[in-house]
Amino acid sequence: MGSLERMFNPKVVALIGATDKEGSVGLALLKNLLKNNGDREIYPVNPNRESVLGIKCYPSIKDVPEHVDLAVIATPAKTVPKIVEECGEAGVEGVVIVSAGFRETGEEGRKLEEEIKRIKERYGLRVLGPNCLGFIRPPIGLNSTFLLKDPEPGQIAFISQSGALGSAILDWAVSAHIGFSMFISLGSMVDIDFGDLIDFLGQDPYTRSILIYMESVGNAKKFMSAARGFARNKPIIVLKPGKHQTGARAALSHTGSMAGSFEVYRAAFRRVGVVRVDEIEDLFNCASVLDSRNLPAGPRLAVITNEGGPGVIAADAIAENGGVLAQLSETTIETLNSVLPPYWSRGNPVDVLGDADINRYLIALKTCLADPNVDGVIIIYTPQGAARPLELAEEVVEIVRESMRAKPVLTVWMGGDEVQEARQLFHKNDIPTYDTPEDAVKTYIYMYKYKRNLELLYETPVDLPIDPAPPKNFLKILIRRILSEGRVVLTPDESDKFLDAYGIPRPKGELATNLSEALSIASKIGYPVALKIVSPDIIHKTDIGGVIIDINSDSELRAAYLKLIDTVKSKAPDAKIKGVYVQQMIRSSNYELILGSKKDPDFGTAIMFGTGGIATEVFRDFSIGLPPLNQVLARRLMEETKIYNSLVHGMRGKPPADIKKLEEIIVRFSNLIVDFPEIKEADINPLSVTDDSIYAIDFRIILDPEGVDSPEPYRHLVITPYPTKYVTLWRLKDGREVLLRPIRPEDEPLEYELIKGLSEETSRFRFFQVIREVTHEMLVRFCNIDYDREMAIIAEYNKDGKKRNVGVGRLIIEPDRKRGEFAVLVADDFQGKGLGTKLTDMLIEIALEKGLHSIYGIVLPENTKMIGLCKKLGFDIKYRTDEVYVELKLKPERIVMEEKGEKPTTIPEIFTKEKVVEKEEISQ
Repeated sequence: MGSLERMFNPKVVALIGATDKEGSVGLALLKNLLKNNGDREIYPVNPNRESVLGIKCYPSIKDVPEHVDLAVIATPAKTVPKIVEECGEAGVEGVVIVSAGFRETGEEGRKLEEEIKRIKERYGLRVLGPNCLGFIRPPIGLNSTFLLKDPEPGQIAFISQSGALGSAILDWAVSAHIGFSMFISLGSMVDIDFGDLIDFLGQDPYTRSILIYMESVGNAKKFMSAARGFARNKPIIVLKPGKHQTGARAALSHTGSMAGSFEVYRAAFRRVGVVRVDEIEDLFNCASVLDSRNLPAGPRLAVITNEGGPGVIAADAIAENGGVLAQLSETTIETLNSVLPPYWSRGNPVDVLGDADINRYLIALKTCLADPNVDGVIIIYTPQGAARPLELAEEVVEIVRESMRAKPVLTVWMGGDEVQEARQLFHKNDIPTYDTPEDAVKTYIYMYKYKRNLELLYETPVDLPIDPAPPKNFLKILIRRILSEGRVVLTPDESDKFLDAYGIPRPKGELATNLSEALSIASKIGYPVALKIVSPDIIHKTDIGGVIIDINSDSELRAAYLKLIDTVKSKAPDAKIKGVYVQQMIRSSNYELILGSKKDPDFGTAIMFGTGGIATEVFRDFSIGLPPLNQVLARRLMEETKIYNSLVHGMRGKPPADIKKLEEIIVRFSNLIVDFPEIKEADINPLSVTDDSIYAIDFRIILDPEGVDSPEPYRHLVITPYPTKYVTLWRLKDGREVLLRPIRPEDEPLEYELIKGLSEETSRFRFFQVIREVTHEMLVRFCNIDYDREMAIIAEYNKDGKKRNVGVGRLIIEPDRKRGEFAVLVADDFQGKGLGTKLTDMLIEIALEKGLHSIYGIVLPENTKMIGLCKKLGFDIKYRTDEVYVELKLKPERIVMEEKGEKPTTIPEIFTKEKVVEKEEISQ
């Protein structure tokens, strides 16, 4: 991580604003820095003090005799920009600004922040804050805050956007003996943000889980990329307030009015495997269980209790939190009938009754764990009957151990001092334990949702028959013309062009500017038809009687046409009427759905799917997803809605919908939205599902003038879409042609065949071992990549209609985006044809485009072909004991050093270094 690594694990720390004034922030900071500092050097800086607490004080950061890794600034806001500049000139790695008085105070404070941003950009300085508490690293004994509490070392990292809430949570956690690997307050986030910290903590050996209190995401694209990269290995749990926001903004589309910011946040978290919780306590409850491999396979819970009341509370909590109260099997009921009193509950929750002894509990637990209808068990104990709390806990621990933790067991030992020893025993043996049934249930459901989110990251999508790059430039010209007319809402005939280009089926329809044209169009497409008013001033046509349906003849059409015009003129007299849209009537609709999009201020364009029709805003049955979407993501989008069950199984005599066709339409719509940053809001409502097809009945598009001529083609997205610009045909030395293109999640079967077909030598050269078993998890890691942080170019060879992956070049970019590691693999029968050179050259081109300083790779010494290729392409070659390190500098050393704010090496120095390297290579 470069500077963040040294900033958060510093050897030398300077406190600017150090003082011995009682009650001051500067004194509190200094005292905390001096505690447990070990070998770490602490330098007070204050031009008005010669010493503080008996320690020599330096007038400026430039006067500190050592290179400073971390500078903490606690001076008045107006002095901070100058001090930050001095830190940059002194080569400080990172700065913490605890000072307040910035954007929270108004325009003057905002200007100070902007100045700090400019300075830190100039020097490549990392800045935490301003207006933050600082950070604490208990594992290394570092406290750079002015807080009075010192948390214990632990494996939980806590990131708070609110200083006040962070302080309160820290106080509570210390009293509860919860340890931290890091506690950090972000403040105004002029530089270091959630994405930076997830990148750092994802590689931090002290951290097992990451907890976040988030008010706003900041750089959403960076957050999504970082979270996706590490959520598989370290759970990320977020508490995000704002669930019940008041006041819906006026919107031109149904999607715009329904899909609020909170729903988009929830969709974003789900997309990258992040768990969102509702309460502070949930953060820590989840932190202790989500890093376990013992995650539930499903939502079906069995509850065992010795008191009816807590069992009912647990059952209610299961229903309220989206779980399922398991339906116990007949075998389980029969077993329990044979050991429990005849008046037991005979169902789930399993009430073993108040006089239960340990044996009753244990049989119930073993039986429920063996039930195939049960995914997890919550066992509740209240102090009564023959079973003693500690003895029962000891037996539960043994059963969990014997079961190899095949299914999660969560415990609720209710009471006070009497059950304390039992709870400690559960903690010691990593068995989750809670004070109340509700906490246990909520935690289990969070465990299940986390598992589902991870499965989403791992699931391989089906390759759909969709053109990834349909013609669209004529549509962009159409958009420019519409905007030049002062309009932002497209007419139906204009919207139809988008549907047709992206293969989304619609009923036949055309614009008529008079009655005669309407009759001609109706005759051409056939009755029955519907008439819809077309006006740039009317958005919701049905609200003013602007739609007439079920017209079956010329005479009915004449009457309907005149009535439509009169109605609209009377209800919207100022509206400019462009004409009437004549559309083929779809009568036999089984389901009416909505498929739309809107631009969210934080996460860019989001896609909505749900129950549609005129009452869509009443039902409010919808889910949100972030584009780009593939087949798996499209299905998950549907699964999150209530209507999905009816679509799959049918409803009230209506047949099921064609789910595969719906998936395809959603993916096509996603591709459309990805290609057009000019679209602000859009919705297809209704998306009509009939017995034999699916139609977009009404498609509304609202434009965003700011999206035109965007310098970044995908600025409206936080997830980088498939980079079609890297798709190219290339001819091998033997004349055969391959398609070079970025890898996709759908390529898992092709990647499997490539790796499975390698010789032992080729496998060892690429993976440093012979791959005997190619797992799904391994293939997901190779195929389902974040194009913003990684690129894999495959060589697709097509012979007689059968596709084959015959090579892959991969570049993984480090989080600081300065270097990248590359690797190249070519199938044995395609080696020696120039493919390895071409793939490496493409990776170099991509690295240059992304502004990397260098790319490097590790090669086995016996892999002479790869070493020779790297030499040919200008890589520096360094031989080590059992490996060869190859590196290609993409930027001259002078430019790299100037970017770091360092003095460039002189020409004589470069010459001397080159001579030394030449001698080393000759000797090797």
